[in-house]
Amino acid sequence: MRHFLRRAGTLAGSYVRRAPCTYLWLTALFFTTVALHHMDPHLEHDFLRQRSTNLHELSTHPLRVLVSSALWIDGGDWWPYAVLYTLFHAQAEQWLTTPRWLVVVAAAHILATVISEGALLWAIRYGHAPVSAVNTLDIGVSYALAGSIGVLTYRIAPPWRYAYLTTTLLVHAAPLALTRTFTDLGHLTALLIGLACHPLCRGRGQPLPRTRAAQ
Repeated sequence: MRHFLRRAGTLAGSYVRRAPCTYLWLTALFFTTVALHHMDPHLEHDFLRQRSTNLHELSTHPLRVLVSSALWIDGGDWWPYAVLYTLFHAQAEQWLTTPRWLVVVAAAHILATVISEGALLWAIRYGHAPVSAVNTLDIGVSYALAGSIGVLTYRIAPPWRYAYLTTTLLVHAAPLALTRTFTDLGHLTALLIGLACHPLCRGRGQPLPRTRAAQ
């Protein structure tokens, strides 16, 4: 049993070291989530609004909120993100290398934010959403996560690639078809941005699982 635990610890440590930025980011989210849970509930909304990529903050402090919005979770628990980061971000960072992975997540986070908030601005301008929506919270890490989910499509060999792609498209497109919120648009946009990052995958080795011909 002791040998098994030591072996498991070694493998886990190796896995974490090969995705350093994923786990640094996850650690930062742990501390910000703990801080949020200890905050006065009456102050929480205003605190998050100032760190959210809502239209008001984007128009006044765009760079600050684009960074800060990726460091907070809007309520909820931290542990589901630990699972999702391990399954998707860590895999993408290990496969692409850290610099390429950072390009993917930054592109997904920034472009999906701009596109979804642009759609909200259009809705406000033409009377499809109230003016108060300029302060709607748009905070969290889901757009970057969708980007990693999208780019990992190229890590999987056919025919499993197509099943993965179909599933992820359905998961991200269904909410937009049903509720049509700007965040649903952002999630689907971020997934498509991850798919558009195919050039960054060149030279990254054979997809998994390898086909018989590749063996």
